Amino acid sequence: MRVGVEVGGTFTDLVLIDGENLRVAKVPSTPSSPDIGALNAIAAAQVEYAAIADLVHGSTVATNAVLERKGAKVCFFTTKGARDLLLLQRHDKTAIYDLHYVKPKPVAARRDTFEVGERMAADGTIVQALVEKEARPIVESALAAEAYDAVAICFLNGYLNPKNEMKLAEIVRGINPNISITCSHEVTREFREYERASTTTLAAYVQPVIEGYLGRFVTALEEKGFDGRFSVMQSNGGRMPAKAMARNAITALFSGPAAGVVGALRQVEASGVRDLITLDMGGTSTDVSLISDGLPDLAPMTKIDGLPVKTPVIDIATVGAGGGSIGWVDDGGLLRVGPQSAGAEPGPACYGRGGNAFTVTDAHMIRGSVRPESFLGGKMKVDPSASRAVVAPLADELGMTAEELADSIIQIAESNIVRAIQQVSTERGRDPRGYAIVPFGGAGPLHAARVAEELGVTKVVVPPHAGVLSAAGLLMSDYVYYRVQTQKLRLEPSAMADVKKILFELEREVDEYLKSLGVEGEVSFDRALEMRYVGQAFEVTVPLLEQDIPKIDTTALSALFGREHHRIFEFSKPLDDPVEIVSFRVGAKVAPLLVPNLGSGFVQNPSDGIEIEMMDRGEQLKCCVLPRDAVPDKPTQGPFLIEDGTSTIYVPPSWKVSTDRHANIVMNFEE
Repeated sequence: MRVGVEVGGTFTDLVLIDGENLRVAKVPSTPSSPDIGALNAIAAAQVEYAAIADLVHGSTVATNAVLERKGAKVCFFTTKGARDLLLLQRHDKTAIYDLHYVKPKPVAARRDTFEVGERMAADGTIVQALVEKEARPIVESALAAEAYDAVAICFLNGYLNPKNEMKLAEIVRGINPNISITCSHEVTREFREYERASTTTLAAYVQPVIEGYLGRFVTALEEKGFDGRFSVMQSNGGRMPAKAMARNAITALFSGPAAGVVGALRQVEASGVRDLITLDMGGTSTDVSLISDGLPDLAPMTKIDGLPVKTPVIDIATVGAGGGSIGWVDDGGLLRVGPQSAGAEPGPACYGRGGNAFTVTDAHMIRGSVRPESFLGGKMKVDPSASRAVVAPLADELGMTAEELADSIIQIAESNIVRAIQQVSTERGRDPRGYAIVPFGGAGPLHAARVAEELGVTKVVVPPHAGVLSAAGLLMSDYVYYRVQTQKLRLEPSAMADVKKILFELEREVDEYLKSLGVEGEVSFDRALEMRYVGQAFEVTVPLLEQDIPKIDTTALSALFGREHHRIFEFSKPLDDPVEIVSFRVGAKVAPLLVPNLGSGFVQNPSDGIEIEMMDRGEQLKCCVLPRDAVPDKPTQGPFLIEDGTSTIYVPPSWKVSTDRHANIVMNFEE
């Protein structure tokens, strides 16, 4: 028996695979103790813990720790003269016209930052060795000043030679053997001091939180009889054994959204869809990502709360437009949606838990696009009258009916999603019109068709059990481990031997690390180079396919780089223009033994033949309600509401809908 449990901001989802049998569950999350929500999901699915052979988990625990500033108390050690590294930061070019711009607040304050005498040259040679008798008093004084939970160590150029960082870690461990220690060379072996320092302090900040959370969760599981494999989803779209998170907690920052991307790709690629835009709309936010030719875009860096994280992550854009996003009026009298959310507690007004804000979910209740009796397959009671009660003051203020306001709220939320998709498509040099939108999450299929229309996209593919696809994606994910190393090399014939050597060494490292964790199976490698024209201040990621490796030479690499540079920026220089490699990235992947079939286990509601009225784009429509298994094989003109127990799919009048042989619902736009 294999179980995937994904803890979201509003709901916790579970998918269970037992041979040919599939079971799903969806329960409210418990933000104060996410592990309780996970256990509740297992209980709702009526799972025997002893029968679980493989449990895969994804959660927002690390993300929330940063966003809510509830991580560990961090003591930060850096090179003498670099105390203000975290405060100086980089100029935010996206906010150059913001007169009220405020720098993001680092997780280690200046008073928690301490300087140590040492120096490493830019080529990795030691200019000044760290002397224990000089460093020890500094460490003792620092650790005595506050009750620190974790120590972060990041020395200038420490990624090239970790000797001084390792020496200081030994000193810290000798003074306090129980404190959590994170060194920059363990987290990211890349240049750019600020980004490396930010990543290191964030890793130290979330490490005790993740260790404590997983420790409690594992203890609770074992007490209930679980003794199978336990792994955790990473931001890069792969899982790792839970014990590996003892040194890699930073990689779990965006585990939930990454799992959804994996699940969407694995489910629809069997239908021949390899160019897709994922749209994961849950209760708190919407996450979107772009996949070209079956390969998700893997970004070398991301940001959380404005702080850079230098670790490979699936390129995902997030916008505050979820089912719990709150509608409000700004100082200029304009109607807005999000980013504030009602979350799981108290949640939208219709949940009946004391929520008094008007949300996107409440808007669906009022306009008729979600039926109360079918919410979560009829397992969760909701109260539409509560939605009408909270909307009344806002509708009166704006001079609108409740239905008109609800329809407007939904249109604004969809516009916010459109802008997020443009971030990962048009702003990355990709035309979204050549892609299919794959929506999931509880609310994604409700909005996908209208979002597609605004983008000029003509195809939407909705996977089965879309409301819990992120949990299914956990079970579809590979075991993955990445290493990235900065090594600047001018692209010249004499450097080709070094290029191949570095790639080989990184392959050996990642392969051996997976084996050390007990991960067995056939290993495949994912390779990429960060490259730039000599003199440029930024790099372009150039993927290396398996067939590219034997014929690596200066001409081939220059051509690959030029092609990728032109795709992004619409120009490239002549092939003989000087180019350099900045960083090498290699990942090892071991695929799961079995990819689950999601075409069964649907919860059916007595909805066949029901006709409802709903408002859409200012028009009142009569809409037929269908259970998922009643959707015809041949394309049929909308409008329809299609219910599958975990989500509702809206098919507008201008769209045709059908099912394919892999249980996906396919929608095509026709003028």
